[in-house]
Amino acid sequence: MRGLRPITRVAAQANSAFATTSRTVSQRATFSTTTQRSAGAHGPQYDPPTGWLFGVKPGEKYVREGWEFLAFYGFGGSLVVFAMVYAYKPDTSIQTWALEEARRRLEAEGILEDPSSKK
Repeated sequence: MRGLRPITRVAAQANSAFATTSRTVSQRATFSTTTQRSAGAHGPQYDPPTGWLFGVKPGEKYVREGWEFLAFYGFGGSLVVFAMVYAYKPDTSIQTWALEEARRRLEAEGILEDPSSKK
């Protein structure tokens, strides 16, 4: 029964490059070397809910923030530019090419009349 006898830790480390040690999970090295910081170190992460629409009390005037002008008009302007580019882009589909090629071949063979030659 010598083969069933447990191998000692020293013998296992000597025989295997991947031998486990007796360190616990808390003693093992972590993936990150930075320390964990608490969430409250730099103040609150969000504004607490006030119950008012957009956080403005009734009767008060809304004050715009600096990023809003660029975000609203930049987003709207980019949508207008995209719509114009999309509307005027050339038709490069294979179906359109095949239809035009078939029309040209049929006109060359005399099956279809040439629409540019009027009688």
